[in-house]
Amino acid sequence: MVNETSTRKGGALTPANQQLKSPAMAIREIIILPDKQLRLVSKPVEKVTAEVRKLADDMFETMYDAPGIGLAAIQVAQPLRLITMDLAKRDEDGESKPRPRVFINPEILSSSEELSVYEEGCLSIPEYYEEVERPARVRVRFTDLDGKVHEEDAEGLFATCIQHEIDHLNGVLFVDYLSKLKRDRVLKKFAKAAKRAAE
Repeated sequence: MVNETSTRKGGALTPANQQLKSPAMAIREIIILPDKQLRLVSKPVEKVTAEVRKLADDMFETMYDAPGIGLAAIQVAQPLRLITMDLAKRDEDGESKPRPRVFINPEILSSSEELSVYEEGCLSIPEYYEEVERPARVRVRFTDLDGKVHEEDAEGLFATCIQHEIDHLNGVLFVDYLSKLKRDRVLKKFAKAAKRAAE
């Protein structure tokens, strides 16, 4: 889309010596296991405010920088029921244009009995991947940034990702689905790493 001001003689969109008026998006720090905040149950978002929109913007910036395909607000130390997601990178049709989506107060209304297995990873448990079995299809209700409520059926990667992120809002991590042996090994590894970093 061409901005009218840019087509006038000498009319630049933003003069070089002036800052853009809109606040810049910021990359926030992603909290890492064994941070206890990851076990908090996030609070519902009561109203879509400018702060909530800013948080969503920052979460997208953080998620793309990581890079990841989904992020829950608690992962940037904000215990609110807010998720950002962009599955465009993984599309089978080669589609790579960003398709950012925001889910506020998401809840799973129903799950299929049929299960599917995906290899999952998590930005809060970096460089660790493991296969997790979850319902293959779920029906989700959520609010968007305009305050509108939607219901949607999710399957495939979308179903896996939305369940993974909603788990975060409830203080659940994907490693909780693993055998006790595997889970303990991961928790120990990250506890040791955190200890070394603090020394």
